[in-house]
Amino acid sequence: MTEEAKKLPVRDDLKDLHPYGAPQLDVPVQLNTNENPYAPTRTLQKAIAEAVAAVAGTLNRYPDRDATDLRKDLADYLGHDLTAANTWAANGSNEIIQQLLQAFGGPGRTALGFEPSYSMHPLIATVTSTRWLAGTRDGDYGMSTAPRQVKHHQPDVVFITSPNNPTGTSVPLDLIKQVYDEAPGMVIVDEAYAEFRRDGTPSALSLLPGRERLVVSRTMSKAFAAAGTRLGYLAADPAVIEALLLVRLPYHLSTITQAVARAALAHKAEPLATVEALRADRDDLVAWLRAHARTVADSDANFVLFGVFGDRDAVWQGLLDRGVLIRNTGPDGWLRVTVGTPEETAAFKAALTEVLAL
Repeated sequence: MTEEAKKLPVRDDLKDLHPYGAPQLDVPVQLNTNENPYAPTRTLQKAIAEAVAAVAGTLNRYPDRDATDLRKDLADYLGHDLTAANTWAANGSNEIIQQLLQAFGGPGRTALGFEPSYSMHPLIATVTSTRWLAGTRDGDYGMSTAPRQVKHHQPDVVFITSPNNPTGTSVPLDLIKQVYDEAPGMVIVDEAYAEFRRDGTPSALSLLPGRERLVVSRTMSKAFAAAGTRLGYLAADPAVIEALLLVRLPYHLSTITQAVARAALAHKAEPLATVEALRADRDDLVAWLRAHARTVADSDANFVLFGVFGDRDAVWQGLLDRGVLIRNTGPDGWLRVTVGTPEETAAFKAALTEVLAL
């Protein structure tokens, strides 16, 4: 926050914060925000245009405030015997997280996450006046001590990010069950990158039955190549959705957003086909980086964390100078690159080869 802004009567706990955001630079190869690099197909574009046109004449009216049809579609997509009563949708997974903290966090309550992890979790905790507890991970970024930390801190909300951002690592279901058993409050499993998991890596959706304090959050930004749609959602016990109705803003999800999301779900085979390609390209990229003497975290996401560099800033800048933007984030010495198109990945490899040869 600038000194000018600090002169305003801003809350004291916000004055030293910085707005979230990855660099938005106009470079040829942008591999820093974990977007799906493949645009919607012409067929999907046409379906979206038709869906928007179909509701355009109703925009003088408020949208369905409960997004009933969309939630039915989301439940059908997720499977696991879920129904619309088990799902909820909002403007991106960040609004889902915010609503959960508004309902189950707040003044006098705590939220625990295991860092390094998604940087919006502590930021949203702070802006909802929820005290953030920064838990730790193992040396290989696992979470073997998570149940013990939960037992010690007794937080009101626990965040588990699986696959994790920025490491790409997944959390075993047995460990999630142990965390849940130790937690007195809500356990939120953030599965924003779930569709990119390697074969044999299960989803926490299978743990929902009988666990009324468990929430699994998802997004359409990644696998569905719909980052511009801003549609996040969750699956949980219906009682969780009842609680969220208390904090959601009236008519928070626009008619247009609901129409676009439903069109994408109706044509899910097309964007999900790109997921299979990106998974294969990710595994190839991991192998290439390891073959070039880099340490790489196992990834179940559409990005790869690699290192370790004595001066990662110099490597990041060297790539940028060559027209390739990746993310300077995560533990010291590490960098994160999004899996792009084959052409984008080839450009990244060529640029990194040049930088490391200097």
